[in-house]
Parts: sequence; C-alpha cells; structure tokens
Amino acid sequence: MPVGLASCRAPACATATLLATLTRALSSVHEPRLVRERFKEELRTLLQASSIGFRDEDDVGGEGDRAGNVVVLDVPGPPFQARPRLEAVFDTDRPLDNWTREMLDAAALIAGLLFEIERTNGRWPLSCASSRSDGAAPLIGSSPAIRLVRERIEKVAATDFTVLIEGESGTGKELVARQIHELSRRRKGPFVAVNCAAIVETLLEAELFGIEERTATGVRGRRGKFEHAHEGTLFLDEVSDLSSAAQAKLLRAIQDLSVERVGGYGARRIDTRIIVATNRSLLDLVERGRFRLDLFYRLHGVEVLVPPLRQRLEDVTELARYFLERHRTFRSLSLSHAATDALLAYDWPGNVRELERVIERAVALAGSTSLELDDLPPALLGGYGDFVLPAALAHDTMQTWRSRYARLILDRCGNNKRRTCRELGISYHTLQAYLRPPGERTRAPDLND
Repeated sequence: MPVGLASCRAPACATATLLATLTRALSSVHEPRLVRERFKEELRTLLQASSIGFRDEDDVGGEGDRAGNVVVLDVPGPPFQARPRLEAVFDTDRPLDNWTREMLDAAALIAGLLFEIERTNGRWPLSCASSRSDGAAPLIGSSPAIRLVRERIEKVAATDFTVLIEGESGTGKELVARQIHELSRRRKGPFVAVNCAAIVETLLEAELFGIEERTATGVRGRRGKFEHAHEGTLFLDEVSDLSSAAQAKLLRAIQDLSVERVGGYGARRIDTRIIVATNRSLLDLVERGRFRLDLFYRLHGVEVLVPPLRQRLEDVTELARYFLERHRTFRSLSLSHAATDALLAYDWPGNVRELERVIERAVALAGSTSLELDDLPPALLGGYGDFVLPAALAHDTMQTWRSRYARLILDRCGNNKRRTCRELGISYHTLQAYLRPPGERTRAPDLND
C-alpha cells in the first residue's frame, strides 16, 4: 500500500494522493487501459473494497443506485455518448461511512477524466498509439479542423444511422469509421471493412451479400460481409466503385435491413450499421449518370468530411512526431527545425498516408539521430531543395538571404519599390539597404524609382 493512503482520511488529502498516483502512472505506462487498471487497484486499496470495476450503462440500475454494500455511480462524460459506471463492492461487515461515499464521488470524477483521455486519443502520450492492434494511427492533431471531425464522430456514433464519410485518399476515412464504431453501442460487435474498388466486379455481390450453395459448379455457399457484420458495423470504402446492380442491392439492404444471397430466393434479416466512404463527389457521379440518385439520397445527410492534410498543416508536426515515436524501438530520431519547416511548406497531395511513408523512409535511411533536410525525399523539398539546402551548405549570411528575398518580392511586384515596401512591411530606406550589393556606398533614395 502506498505510504499515506491508509492514514489519509480527509477527502481532499486522499483525492490528492490518488491523483498523484495517477500522474505517475500516466508518465510511465504506454496503454490507456493500463492506467485504468492502476486506478482501480489504487482505489480498491484506498477504500479497502472487495472489488472496483466499470460496467456499461445498460448493465446496472439507475443513477446513484446503492444496494446493500454495492455502490454504483455514473461516470461523467460528454452528451450523446454511452457512459460507463463505477461499481464498488464491499464486505458485508464494512460500514459505508461518509468518507467512503465522498471518496467514491471524487473517484467517479477522476474516472471521467481517464475515459475522456482514452476517447480523445490524440492528447495521450504518443507512445500509447503504437499499441493499436490494427497498426493504424489514431486521430492525431489539435487543429480546429480535426477537432470538428472528432465532435461530428461523437454525435453520429450515438445513432444507428447510415454515415457517409467523404475525403481525399489517405486522409484516414477508415480510421474515422473505426472511431464511430468504437464509440457506438455496437462496439462489442464486429467491424468489417470492405474496399469495393479492390474486389473484382463479378465477385463483389457474392462478397457483400453472400452466395447460395451450388449456385454454380464447384461453388460453396457462404455468408457475405453484411451477415459477417451482424450486430456490428460494415464499412464500405470507395462505395462509388460499386456496379449498378450492387448499388441497387445496397439500397435494398439499407431500406429493408435484409440481404438476398446470390442465387437465393429469400431475404435474410440483418442488424448491421452501414458506414460508407468515398474519395469522389457522389453528387458529381449522380449528374454523370454513374451513381443512383435514390442511393445517393439514402447515403447523403449524415456525413463526416475528413479534411486533407494541407487544410490542417498545424497537425503536420504532431503527426510526424507520432510516426517517429511509433518506430522508436527501431531507431530514435528527433525532428530538426529545418526538416519541420520543409514538412510544413509541403502541400501533401497524399495526405497522412504520404506523411507516414516519408517518416518511414527517414527512419530507414537517416544517418544521424536527427531527421534533417537531406533525409527527406527530393520531391518533397521543393523550394528547400532548390534554394535553402544549397544556401545552407554554402554558409550564406543573413545579409545574402534578406537581399535574395527582397529581390524576389521586387520581381513579383513588377519592380515597383513602393509596392514591395508594402508587401514586406518595411520602409523604403530599409528596402534600399536590402537591395544594395555589399560594399556599395549609401546614396540618397530616389523616390521616383
């Protein structure tokens, strides 16, 4: 038992001790659930309880339910989201005094903080993310754009509605779908992901809806992905690539919550939540006659738009450090200031997926303990490769740099010096000093230039 826990009977003192224990756990473990287990064990020791645990909201009675020596309390959390409950079990001869009840109330608040940290993912220490079983990065980032995505995920996760996720390739649409599933009431059910563009069109319907025994010679009957996802979530990526026949069957499945296997004659009821994603505008495809209008209206309405990385450049550094931390066991690398500037200046047409590959390349090829400019792909450097890196290697002075930049803006302004001064936010005399070659004598400015 930690020193001071047994003797500290004042609620404020005991709460502070418990928080201190959690602070040490947060800095030492790499998995959120391990912190939760540490919390339960410390609380059980503190209260001398038989057991401490969490249960789903639907598994226990009403708020503040106390039956005998079992105390159940709601854990606070965001609205529109199923909340766990804290359950404490005591021996029958253990009196439940006011101190115990006050400590349980405080523990419920602390538990709410722990669950919130687990839910938001991106605010946890970066090393914990590497423990994901599927190897996918969590929704890393603190920009307003990614915060809006998190808020939308929480709202739609509280429903069973069909969700449309739109975004460019590499933005993390499947990750968003998984987050919705993990926050929903179906989180204990299966999450089945299907890339519609990766399946041969002739086999797509059988993969999605199943096929009956002996529909063709040598064909064995099997369930489709809809049936595999029963009581869970089915994620259909690149839904825009579905054939017309598959689109019609998907519409029927969404409307009737049933599927008909290929070669079958009867519908099978399903309890499956459907999330679809596309990197193309479905409305444009409808106008071109390549996507059913009625299916579009079924999918459109509850949508999540995942922004491209170029629209949330504030997250690039955080993502890069996350990927570096992910490979820390292979090679520990820090991110240099110059490399950070180059990453922020790039447009990232491949989005987060491209950034992940860039960091993996650097981890494999870097020649030192710091990720430098020459560890990045030449195509990514752009202007850095043409100007910054050669200048750095040539040891150019700040005078040379400011002169070069002033002449660049002067050219862009059509050699109009007054306009150049406004663009740079400097005086005419300062501009003249920047443009003057080293060693040239100062002359009175010509305001007619």
